[in-house]
Amino acid sequence: MSKQTLSFQAEVAQLLHLVTHSLYSNQEIFLRELISNASDACDKLRFEGLNNSALFEDAPNLEVRVTFDKAAKTLTITDNGIGMSQQEAIDHLGTIAKSGTKDFMGKLSGDQKQDAQLIGQFGVGFYSGFIVADKITVESRRAGLAADEGVRWISGGTGDFEVETITRAERGTSIILHLRDDAEEYLNAWKLKQVIAKYSDHISLPILMEKEEWKDGELINPSDENGGRQPGGMFKTGEWETINKASALWARPKKDITEEQYADFYKAISHDHEAPLTWAHNRVEGNTEYTQLLYIPAKAPFDLWNRDKKAGVKLYVKRVFIMDDAEALMPTYLRFVKGVIDSADLPLNVSRELLQESRDVRAIREGSTKRVLSMLEDLAKHDRHDTTAGADGVTDVVDADDKAKEGKYTAFYSEFGAVLKEGLGEDFGNRERLAKLLRFASTTSDTVTVGFADYKARMKEGQEAIYYITAETLAAAKNSPQLEVFKKKGIEVLLMTDRVDEWALNYLHEFDGTPLQSVAKGAVDLGKLQDEAEKKAAEEAAETFKPVLAKLKEALKDKAEDVRVTTRLVDSPACLVVQDDGMSTQLARLLKQAGQEAPATKPVLEVNAEHALVKKLDGSVHFHDLAHILFDQALLAEGGLPEDPAAYVKRVNALLV
Repeated sequence: MSKQTLSFQAEVAQLLHLVTHSLYSNQEIFLRELISNASDACDKLRFEGLNNSALFEDAPNLEVRVTFDKAAKTLTITDNGIGMSQQEAIDHLGTIAKSGTKDFMGKLSGDQKQDAQLIGQFGVGFYSGFIVADKITVESRRAGLAADEGVRWISGGTGDFEVETITRAERGTSIILHLRDDAEEYLNAWKLKQVIAKYSDHISLPILMEKEEWKDGELINPSDENGGRQPGGMFKTGEWETINKASALWARPKKDITEEQYADFYKAISHDHEAPLTWAHNRVEGNTEYTQLLYIPAKAPFDLWNRDKKAGVKLYVKRVFIMDDAEALMPTYLRFVKGVIDSADLPLNVSRELLQESRDVRAIREGSTKRVLSMLEDLAKHDRHDTTAGADGVTDVVDADDKAKEGKYTAFYSEFGAVLKEGLGEDFGNRERLAKLLRFASTTSDTVTVGFADYKARMKEGQEAIYYITAETLAAAKNSPQLEVFKKKGIEVLLMTDRVDEWALNYLHEFDGTPLQSVAKGAVDLGKLQDEAEKKAAEEAAETFKPVLAKLKEALKDKAEDVRVTTRLVDSPACLVVQDDGMSTQLARLLKQAGQEAPATKPVLEVNAEHALVKKLDGSVHFHDLAHILFDQALLAEGGLPEDPAAYVKRVNALLV
């Protein structure tokens, strides 16, 4: 039999040091992770066995067994799932894909209990065994291989591991933990059952343990019944019992499932240590039959913006696991949703290609999307409840369920609002529903709580558009010169500061019949909100200012598409805008930052003819320098940078001296 010693991948060695030295405060999660891995191995065998029943060999019933040996101080978790070949043991147990450890280390907070909960999120669950063990032995044989092609993997959790070929009659994997002295509590059937009931009750496979029964000790004096006995104890009977419910949680009636069980199931499938924000459990009947148990997390995962990260819900067919991250069942903009969809109609051997094209899949996707949006609408509806007494002096009574939902939508939106906006461009059919769920800050509220409906309800009489501005930060948006006339007239403007806003609003041109208008695009037209005297004064100023405008256009011909007098400015000398159909300077900057080419466009410079600096232009010997300073300052005010910062500084310094 071949035997070799190999070194761990550097990142694994780093992780093992962390696990064995730091994560002691929540030891019991190791059992959750190892049983979860055993269940996954059985699911994989079940899936591969659909096309090759020979893989089941002579043991068609899949199960997980937990045993312990007090004398040897070992705890063993055995499954009869897919198993591993020798090369798979080296690959799976000696390396971590995609820098999982690096990301894991980056998320550590120093709170040991919380940090221990993170371990399952990074595909490193197996290594949690070293929280309680100073040595782990893994014995395995892959289904379909000969008995003499088994593998034994041994490591003390330091820098290397041993691998050798063994003979193993049974397929599947046994993980033997050689427990440290401080982990001997796991050599106790009651403790193991308690942990398994807490974390693994939902596993649809039977988890078996050997039955134990109490036996009195021997009589101290065999001839004297009253002379006392030796201490009694629990002894194994050789009979096995199932210690979990072994039924899929989503297949049980809702009335039989507690909130705690729903939350525990979410934590098990998502590896999230926090309870979910909300969930929906439904059986859908009709042309396509399926059960959905969908959760909305309380916190965004660390890799929410990782484009390569697969996301989606778990797909089962008639309770047979088919795939993780079934992306076709949930649109990309809802990639934060976790849960299970169990279909009665999809073929059991469904392939990923089939999953993309099936009519049933489309129906499940549409139904699941609508269900998630309904959950969000319900949270939004109960986000703020006005408990102010009415005219009759009676205060609204809020029931406990509604009270529990208060503030939850605000919490959701702070984590996932930017992702939800992607749906405006991806999901045409639900665009109106999504628009109602969006929230922004505004010139009347610094908090991101203003919806389009709230804005419309507060619009001034005669206002014909919903006004908004995009910027990189809230401060930049609030202080933009383009808002000055709106502030003066008390017109609310939505402040949009997410990077996705510019892109998303290309797909939303109106809300409930009212057009959306960027205050940074086109000439300002407040319609009925601008009185005739103001319009007349603006026209006269533009006429008087024509010679200066002509000189400004000539001086800035390489930078500005046009120069015009504006009524939108009150305190500032100038600002930049683009034509109605042009790309905003904010979007152009974002594209460049993302390494993409933005079309070459020139902004329009709008000047405030009443401002002292603008008046100074007429007849100034520094006209050319002042013109360029005016343009560059307008660019700086909206978060941009002059093309030639050194030239800008030089011009300003020359005028200061």
